[in-house]
Amino acid sequence: MPTLFTRIINGEIPSYKIAEDERFYAFLDINPNAKGHTLCVPKQEINRIFDMDEAQYLGLMQFSRKVAKALEQTISCERVGIAVIGLEVPHVHVHLIPINEMKDMTFQHKVQLSSDEMNKLAEEIASNL
Repeated sequence: MPTLFTRIINGEIPSYKIAEDERFYAFLDINPNAKGHTLCVPKQEINRIFDMDEAQYLGLMQFSRKVAKALEQTISCERVGIAVIGLEVPHVHVHLIPINEMKDMTFQHKVQLSSDEMNKLAEEIASNL
């Protein structure tokens, strides 16, 4: 059975897409820690990040870096934090979170954005790629 992220990549579930290439997909987290919280995922279903071969892993990090740079240009923040946890969805995903305080990385502090705000934000980030 396809993972939630595979279903998003395949367009079966809508997302606030930021970037996509032949191997990776980036979209806004719908339950964000901070404004601009983004997930970068490989299109290939792989459960654990260190099960990726070296080329896939490095490709995901390069893709994530590009998205993080666009986030920095779009969202006012001290830096973009990165986390790879992967317990909630069995599909590798990198969290990119614009942070100003440590609580922004705790996954216990959440912000609410409307659908319109999410669409506008995704467009703004994508325009800075």
